[in-house]
Amino acid sequence: MSTSQKAGAAGTPQVNSRGRVIVASLIGTTVEFYDFYVYATAAVLVFPALFFPTADAATALLSSFAIFGVAFVARPLGSIVFGHFGDKFGRKGTLVASLLTMGIATFLIGCLPTALVPGWTFWAPALLVVMRFMQGLALGGEWSGAALLATENAPEGKRAIWGTFPQLGAPIGFILANGIFLGLSFGLSSDQFQAWGWRIPFLLSAVMVIVGLYVRLKLVETPAFQNVIDQGEVAKLPVGRVFKTSWRPLILGTFVMLATYVLFYLMTTFTLSYGTAASSLDAAKAAAEAKGKPMSADAIASWVPGLGYTRNEFLIMLIIGVVFFGIFTLVSGPLAEKFGRRKMLLCVTSGILVFGLTFVPLFGAGTAGVMALLILGFTLMGLTFGPMGALLPELFPTNVRYTGSAISYNVSSILGAAVAPFIAVALWQSADGSPVLVGIYLSAMAVLTLIALLIMKETRDLEYTSNVS
Repeated sequence: MSTSQKAGAAGTPQVNSRGRVIVASLIGTTVEFYDFYVYATAAVLVFPALFFPTADAATALLSSFAIFGVAFVARPLGSIVFGHFGDKFGRKGTLVASLLTMGIATFLIGCLPTALVPGWTFWAPALLVVMRFMQGLALGGEWSGAALLATENAPEGKRAIWGTFPQLGAPIGFILANGIFLGLSFGLSSDQFQAWGWRIPFLLSAVMVIVGLYVRLKLVETPAFQNVIDQGEVAKLPVGRVFKTSWRPLILGTFVMLATYVLFYLMTTFTLSYGTAASSLDAAKAAAEAKGKPMSADAIASWVPGLGYTRNEFLIMLIIGVVFFGIFTLVSGPLAEKFGRRKMLLCVTSGILVFGLTFVPLFGAGTAGVMALLILGFTLMGLTFGPMGALLPELFPTNVRYTGSAISYNVSSILGAAVAPFIAVALWQSADGSPVLVGIYLSAMAVLTLIALLIMKETRDLEYTSNVS
């Protein structure tokens, strides 16, 4: 009999055991981020050719990234919808709903016909947009619910540590998604991967969703939300209450997350595009001819050089970098408890600002330089992303915490992640293949985050369970 079951049998309030909280918060975000990264990887590797076959390479890539961004537009809506239910009816049921929504949408992407199928030239990319929107809707409610599950069950003085549990879903999901893509690319020919192999990672998500649902259905409500119920302080309209009473934290939380989002999507989506792009025009022409699609005059005129790595080479490099992301996500929790969230993030964000200015020398220093850039970038990513699991929820009272943290997190995703790959590609092209403007863009976003951190107050010692708006 588990700890929670024993407590219930004794007539005392049931609680979630530490192990159950870790697994339930971690597996949900792992599934969500896995599904999200599967799309992000496919958006670079196969979707341009499969869903935009008549466009030139640059236009097809930008179109694929545009659909990638649709999910980020949906995320604020998801934060309102799932936040409403999470603050009104509880964390547990809302987390189950968000996981189901993401899992179904991802599975269906794996079943879609492509634009290469006669009669599906319009409908294939249109349905891809719909499924991508559903993914964004689900992720809009998933992260904040998982963060609240962890932090509202955390012992005193350990919220930042427990808050890293759901944050680990990001690096684990990335490694799983890209590891599967990498394995398939080694095990299948290019034609097989292009024809049907790309579907497998999407279909496999169903297995993880089933496991995640099993764990989450065994949860009991968090003590903090149960306290809101006992006090009779459940908000009738959480989104209205949070905008009325917590508009300032909404704005600050949005900009506190900005550099984190831009950094992550530059380190994953943009670097994959830049790293695998041909390093010479002759190589680009040869690759296009090998695919049976010779470069048009417009494509030649708009072509910009990349680093010239093969897809598998760069995916391996990315996975190595993401290992550091996971390690330093765990490291960030104790640091945020010891030094405070604000002070730690001021230091890390300053590091991100400087890091953006190293793009040109590191990208230009061969494989060692590129690997150093990935390791350094993902280390900073772990240190900045880890404390967010505690910081954003701490900005809001308990009865609007799900909605408030979700809105800040996901509005920031539009300002940062939704447009970051698109802006990065445009800056890369405008600089004739140099990443200099991309690095400056990252540094500029870090400045905005530093301003928000300087304005906000430390949240480590705030009352977390009994405060209501």
